[in-house]
Amino acid sequence: MSTTDLVEQTISFVKETLYGAEAGHDWFHTQRVFRNALLLAKDEDVDVLIVSLGALLHDIADAKFHDGDETLGPTMAKKFLESLPVDRYIIDEVVSIITHISYKNSLSKKDGDTHSKELQVVQDADRLDAIGAIGIARAFHYGGFKNRTLYDPEIPPNLEMSKEEYKNSKSPTLNHFYEKLLLLKDKMNTISGKKIAEERHLFLLKYLKQFYEEWNGNA
Repeated sequence: MSTTDLVEQTISFVKETLYGAEAGHDWFHTQRVFRNALLLAKDEDVDVLIVSLGALLHDIADAKFHDGDETLGPTMAKKFLESLPVDRYIIDEVVSIITHISYKNSLSKKDGDTHSKELQVVQDADRLDAIGAIGIARAFHYGGFKNRTLYDPEIPPNLEMSKEEYKNSKSPTLNHFYEKLLLLKDKMNTISGKKIAEERHLFLLKYLKQFYEEWNGNA
């Protein structure tokens, strides 16, 4: 089976699996991450097939929609890839990407941990979709999905969250900007990712300035 056929079969599987998913973590999110990943991969020495499959399968079963089960996504991806003529080392690399890509896992990352360049590319691609205009839209959509307050001046952001605190947080959506989104620029792995993140980070800051002006009746 050709690389193109493998990717196309994976796209079909992801579209079917994520049908009806929350809009911030649906097929269109996956498609954007896939496109971002291919863009970033052009400037990196990586296996493009691993990057492609990792990007397409990275949110196949996001733990926050499955009672916090962080094993389901890697397990589903592994089972799917084993149904195709894919080399074992590729399957292992893709499963590793899905296992380690999440931002919350970085909150418990041990000093000295290293990850593949392919993971770094897919991770950057995913994080780029969390900032900028679409990142803002996704944040507020998920906040609405969870019936969270837009903003509460009496509830400050928690800037020292552990992984468990992050997973269980019910704070207002605007806090998420400070607890994650504004931190992503400095956590990018790739040169191209850093450059794009700089632009999207500035958009976040511009949005927040306008938000507070409107909130306080100054605009």
